[in-house]
Amino acid sequence: MADARQDKYALASQEDRSAPRTRLSIPAALRPSGSKGFQTAVRDLSLSGFSATAINRLHPGTLCWLTLPGLHSMQARVVWWDNGLVGCAFENLLSPIVHDNLLARWLGDGVYNAEG
Repeated sequence: MADARQDKYALASQEDRSAPRTRLSIPAALRPSGSKGFQTAVRDLSLSGFSATAINRLHPGTLCWLTLPGLHSMQARVVWWDNGLVGCAFENLLSPIVHDNLLARWLGDGVYNAEG
């Protein structure tokens, strides 16, 4: 039952765009389970997930940890990988306060909402 619920959450967070996505660029670190972490750039962010650069293929379902500047690592699961970009769903929704603070810090003046 828990796996089915997780699959529905992952699908909703990436496909239905259950939360507005904002395009931005945040330097970060991403560490897939069982692998060495690497530097990345978060390309879009929402309360439920993110996409980031990932040169090496990451397989859907892979557990990973995203570390953004000034924050603790956040657990997520890979939903898709396509040509150097990875889309992940957070295991726990990002706090709206943290989300808003990240946008205020990394967006500047030009807000671009990437809802799909």
